[in-house]
Amino acid sequence: MSSPRHAGASGAAERRIHVVQGEYHVTGEDGVMLTTILGSCVAACLHDPVAQVGGINHFLLPDGDAGANGSRGLQYGVHAMELLVNGILQRGGRKERMEAKLFGGARLAMNLPDIGRRNAEFASDFLRREGISHRGGSLGGGGARRIQYWPRTGRARQATMVEAGRELALKEIRVVAPPVDMGAVELF
Repeated sequence: MSSPRHAGASGAAERRIHVVQGEYHVTGEDGVMLTTILGSCVAACLHDPVAQVGGINHFLLPDGDAGANGSRGLQYGVHAMELLVNGILQRGGRKERMEAKLFGGARLAMNLPDIGRRNAEFASDFLRREGISHRGGSLGGGGARRIQYWPRTGRARQATMVEAGRELALKEIRVVAPPVDMGAVELF
């Protein structure tokens, strides 16, 4: 089954690959956009600007016993982050050049534990421990996000659901320098 193709900014066909919870995807292929939709889950977008390779993951919980769950181990951040980093290294990337953008970690229900905050803290701590440069993103908040990521260039775009009366609208933001409060963004 082939992925849908859409015209990119240059008019050339762009292949979109949707990454769901418990998955990751790494590529250096030109014309590929990776997408995901997040709530309390977190997605890490990693990129090596020299090797022009990158990828995205989508995890549900910060840690757990991946071995006990077999292939479902990707639902855990600890496993998903290692596989994403290793996938980039296998395609010529180097950890000291990697740049990361983190998204998600929303608190969707006030009457339940704040798993989104735990996911966001885990992802930020992982980058710090591994010496990977955190270049921005959008963590926390209370709503869902749709992420679009171009792994060859490291460009990311986020659309959030914003309630405007009874209709839902998309608000797009472009990510800039590392956030001080884990949520700094520039509107465009």
